[in-house]
Amino acid sequence: MSVAELTALLLFCTAMSFSPGPNTTLSTALAANLGLKRALRFCFAVPAGWTLLMLGSGLGLGALITGVPALRWAVTLLGVAYMLWLAFKLSRAGQMTAIDTSRLNVTFWQGVGLQFVNIKAWMLALTLSAGWVVNAAGQPASNPGERLAIICGVMMVFAFTSNFVYALVGSLLRQWLAQGTRLLWFNRALALVLVLTAYWMLTL
Repeated sequence: MSVAELTALLLFCTAMSFSPGPNTTLSTALAANLGLKRALRFCFAVPAGWTLLMLGSGLGLGALITGVPALRWAVTLLGVAYMLWLAFKLSRAGQMTAIDTSRLNVTFWQGVGLQFVNIKAWMLALTLSAGWVVNAAGQPASNPGERLAIICGVMMVFAFTSNFVYALVGSLLRQWLAQGTRLLWFNRALALVLVLTAYWMLTL
C-alpha cells in the first residue's frame, strides 16, 4: 500500500470513526451512567465485531448483503429495532442509583453483534473493501489479502480509540450529571441521537 493510499485511508477512517454514530453514542452513555470501567467492555467489543464484519465484507459477504434487497432491509430493520430499544431503555434512566443491568446493559457479545446491524459500519466496510482492498490506486490489487489485513489492523485501533475517547468524555461528566435531573436529560439527548440515527438508516 503506497503512502498516498495509506494517508487517504487514515483520513477516511478518522472522519468515519470519530463522527457520532450508534457506537460512540453508546460508549458515551455507558460511561456516563455506569463508569469508564463498565464502558471498556463495549469499547473492546466494537473493534472485535467490526473486524469480523470487515473480514466478512472483504470475503464477499458485503456484496451479498447489498446485492439482495431483502437481506439489506433485514439488516437495516434489525439495527433500527435494536437502537430504538436501547434509546427507550436509556431515556428512562434518570439517576445513577437507578442504573442496573435491567435498565442499561450491553454485554460484550451484544456489542460485537451490534456491528452487524449497524448500517454505518456496513457502509464503512463496503467502502474500504471497494476502495482499498480490491483496488490499488485505481487498479485491481494484486495483494487483496495483505491489504485486508492492514485495513483490519488500522480500523481496530481507530474503532477502539474513538469509542474510548467518547467513553472518557462520558465518564468525566458523571459527577456533573449526578446533580438534579441532568442525567435524565443527558440520557434523553443521547436517546434522541439513537432515534435520529435509526431514522437516517431507514432513509439510506
